Amino acid sequence: MLVVGFPALAFATNCYVVAPANGEECVVVDPGIGVEGRLEEILSAHGLRPAAVLLTHGHLDHVFAVTTVCTAHGLAASIHSEDVYRLADPLAMLDPGLVAMLAQQFGLRSGWQEPAEVVQLVDGQRLELAGLEIDVVHAPGHTEGSVMFALPTVPDGALGDRAGAGTMLTGDVLFAGSIGRTDLPGGDPDAMMRSLAGKVLPLPDDTLVLPGHGPSTTIGHERRSNPFLLELAHSA
Repeated sequence: MLVVGFPALAFATNCYVVAPANGEECVVVDPGIGVEGRLEEILSAHGLRPAAVLLTHGHLDHVFAVTTVCTAHGLAASIHSEDVYRLADPLAMLDPGLVAMLAQQFGLRSGWQEPAEVVQLVDGQRLELAGLEIDVVHAPGHTEGSVMFALPTVPDGALGDRAGAGTMLTGDVLFAGSIGRTDLPGGDPDAMMRSLAGKVLPLPDDTLVLPGHGPSTTIGHERRSNPFLLELAHSA
């Protein structure tokens, strides 16, 4: 499996391109602010053809370029049903000063254009896209419709000589050393703790974690060092 991740131009939001191998179809996960040029370079360099655009949740820093990318490749945007409403106008949920700054830096026009086609995802759904099997794991807390995307394998060499127990693209549910914030509209700290306890902690230690921000990690490392997971483990 091939995974290429790179940060967007703002908020260090990770955009991922996932494919079985070079020269194949791929999926694009979380096209954030200013990713279009770098994304096209990666697609060209690896001979990849996007077959789907997947969103871990509907915050602007994860969906800013979704309409542009979907339109360029004739694709729908796939997002959990409980976050679909956020695609109507994610700018409306931001502070006006931040919107003005983004407009000045990244050429945001006065209005937001929702993707022409939106596919609603549900918990436990298995997606068969671009020669990949991707399971949808609903993990609310950061937003109502936050999801993680699970794959049964890991990228070549990602864990050294270990085969790994699979890959989890965690969006803003789990980071290396931290978790997603729950104080924004739609956030719920109790739901986040339930998601971590029920959807994250049971994963095998050798699961590769590709988060929405920051470096990759593993479930085993986070189980031993992430203060939020340690707190959950001690209270269980």
